[in-house]
This record gives sequence, structure tokens and C-alpha cells, in this order.
Amino acid sequence: MTQKIVIIGGGPGGYVAAIRAARLGGQVTLVEKDTLGGTCLNRGCIPSKVMHTTAAFMEDLKRARELAVRLEGGFGLDMAGLMERKNKVVQAQVRGIQGLLKQNRVELVSGTATIAAPGRVDISAADGNVTSRRWDKLILATGSSPLEVPSLAFDHERIVSSDDIFNLKELPLSMVIVGGGVVGCEFASIFACLGTEVTLVEALDRLLPLPSVDADSSKVLLREMKKKKIKVYLGHTVDSIEAGDDELFVQIRPFAKDGQAAKKDPIRVKAAKVLVCIGRQADSSGLGLDKLGVKCDRRGWIMVDQHLQTSVEGVYAIGDALGPDKIMLAHVASAEAEVAAANAMGEKLVMNYNAVPGAVFTLPEVADVGLTAVQAQDRGLDCEQTAVLFRVLGKAQAMGQLAGQAKLVWEKSSRKVLGVHLIGAHATDLIAEGTLAVAHGLTVDDLASTIHAHPTLAEAMLEVSFKALGRQ
Repeated sequence: MTQKIVIIGGGPGGYVAAIRAARLGGQVTLVEKDTLGGTCLNRGCIPSKVMHTTAAFMEDLKRARELAVRLEGGFGLDMAGLMERKNKVVQAQVRGIQGLLKQNRVELVSGTATIAAPGRVDISAADGNVTSRRWDKLILATGSSPLEVPSLAFDHERIVSSDDIFNLKELPLSMVIVGGGVVGCEFASIFACLGTEVTLVEALDRLLPLPSVDADSSKVLLREMKKKKIKVYLGHTVDSIEAGDDELFVQIRPFAKDGQAAKKDPIRVKAAKVLVCIGRQADSSGLGLDKLGVKCDRRGWIMVDQHLQTSVEGVYAIGDALGPDKIMLAHVASAEAEVAAANAMGEKLVMNYNAVPGAVFTLPEVADVGLTAVQAQDRGLDCEQTAVLFRVLGKAQAMGQLAGQAKLVWEKSSRKVLGVHLIGAHATDLIAEGTLAVAHGLTVDDLASTIHAHPTLAEAMLEVSFKALGRQ
């Protein structure tokens, strides 16, 4: 008997799960209330990379004299053209996904899904029409949205979220970015290179304050941001925002630690826009999870087991809906989708998070996989860490992209690669070799014995493995 699979949410988790379940023989319905592709395609990964590409190109143009290029008359940004290109890229990707769904006979339904009862969802279309679908198995891929707090409430014009920022009609002359995590740092790099005067505020004591990001990468990124004249306030928070006629007045205060009030005076900054990037919140409210008894934590994130099944048999959840206790990345959602769809169709796969690459599209880029030295030591592993600078690479010299380093974290006894941490040009591409090494338990010797093309940035992995083995 054919399994009826309903999937709620058409992002990189939902549409991948739909295709996988259909290829395994399921009768699949995919419900999406907004635009196919979810946050990643429409308001995240893809549009931000379009902007990143333009920003990086403009940064290269600023080095024209260094690269022996004469630019007569200068250059400037066409903001309307950039937004038009962004829309074209997104639309092309959406059409591609639609084609894959059609090819695999997935029913795509536009509307808001709510769980009406066990085995049934109701779908409310934009015109008010309500239809229902029956399911044997249900996969929840409802995603997340920008976190909003009362003191930094969005007006979607001057105080904006990471969703709003993709609808700009003109380049802001100045911007305060609240939050020095992945999203905040990416936009700080992008807008600084496009020509905006950027101020970045982070409550903790380093940029990218994530356990998976090596502290040295954060230090290099801070140095490079300062070179781009980005004003960075670490250990600070935004105390208040006052609206003027044409600009905002942002008060930045040292972050009070351990309940003790900061002694330094607040700083007052003027900005055309404030971009708030302080986290994400679950999009699970109003879904009707209580009709099934699906358990969520106190913040609304859906709880699952190692098979990605919720507290209710036959109901699975993937992607951002699982919250920060898992890993909120598009490629992780797609990997979870493969596991959940297979399990919904009768398999018993386990989701493995041991070798998930992280990619941060700052300038320079940051990438990581596996453990930092701190994480390895916390697990009782006797490890070493070895690093080389990008400037030792002939390709980096030729490109004029000297900033960056490659670091290996490896176990002393076995020389097994525990983690790889990169910052530099094309780091997000280079991390693939490190991911392969961590995923398959390769050693430093394995990396050193692999022939790397010359001259390439990939030689960073060769150089750092040589150094770890004392061959430099």
C-alpha cells in the first residue's frame, strides 16, 4: 500500500524530503505558505551570495592599481540593478525546484497548513479556500524567522531584519548592525565593500562567537574588518534607538557582565538604518502540534530523536524547526531531509552531525568542520593544532589575497584529523577537503600524501599537514 506523505514547508529541507520520499515510492504532498525555497533561497543563502559577489568585485576594483588595471572615470554601485539580478537568480532557482518536484510527481500546494487531527492537515489558500490532505506520515519543515525583541522592534523601513534587507531600493550611507554572528558579520562585510559606513555591535568578546569557530579565525576577521573601516564594538549592546527626521540615533553601551553594571559611558552613533541580527525564532506556533501531542521545548523548537522522529510516531521534523540544539544550516536541513524521508518510508537511518561544514561568507571567508582544539580537549582528547598563513601560498600572492590561515586540529597518538579551520579567500570552497578528512577519519599523513595542484589555494591543506609532520 502506497504511503501518503505530507510535508509542511518547502525550504531546502522540505523540498529535498519531498523528492526523496517520492523517489522511494511515496505519494507526496508538499505544502508551502510563502515562496518555494524557503528562507535560504528567498531571504538568505542565495540572495546574500549575489550581494556578496558584487561586494567582492567592488573590493577588487578598489585594488585596480595594485592589479595593474586603469579605471578611467571610476565606478559605482547600481543598487536597482543588484536587486534585479538577485531576483533573477532566485527566480531561476525556484523554477528549477518546481521542475524537480513535477518530474518526481510531487503535489505542490500553496497555502498555510494546520494540523486538524491525527492523519489530516487543512490547507488555507490565499483566497480563503480550505482543502484537506490525509497522511500516513508527516514531515515538519516549518523553518524559522528573525528574532525580534521589544527594545529593537522592526519597523521594516529603518530598523530592519535580515529579511527586510533584501528589499533595499538604495544603498544606505550608514548602518548599525546588531549582532556579530554569522549573519551580522556577512552583512557587515558586504555593505562595507559596497560603500556603506558600517558599525557592528556584538555583546560577546569576539566576532563569530560560536563553539565551532576557531578563536584565531575570529581574530583575523576582526583585523580585516578594521582594515575595511568597519567600526566594531565587542562586549557592547544596543541600549536604545531614537528616531530622528532623517536618521537614527543608536546608543551603544558596554555589556554588563555577571550582573555588574558597566562603568564606561555609552556611545552615540548616527545611522540611516539599523540591521538587527540577534538570532532566529521557531515558526511552529499556530501549526496545531498540540492536536498530535508533538513535544517542543520552551522556545517552541520541535524535539526529535536520532531518527528525526518527534515524540509522535510517524511524525518527523527537520531543518531550522529543530532549533540551535541541532545545526541551523541549509545543507544540514537537506541532509536531515534525506534521513527523515527514508525513515518515513520504512527505513531506520540515524542522522550524523559529526562532520558538518560551516561556511561564513565574510570578506575574507571563514569555514570550519569538526572540532576546535578547545572542544577536543573538553572531550578528553590529546590533540595538537597546527596553522599556516595563506601568504605562504603562491596563488594567494598572485591573487593579492594574503589575509588568512589554515589550521588543523589533530590527535597526537593516531594523527587523525579532528578539525579543520580556515579563513581566507575561497575558504568556503576549500573546506570540502577538510570535511572529507573528518567524515572518513583520515590522518595528517593522508593529507600530506595527497598530491595537490600547484599553484592553488588548496595547497594550504598540504602545507599545514607538512608542518604538522615536521616536514617544513
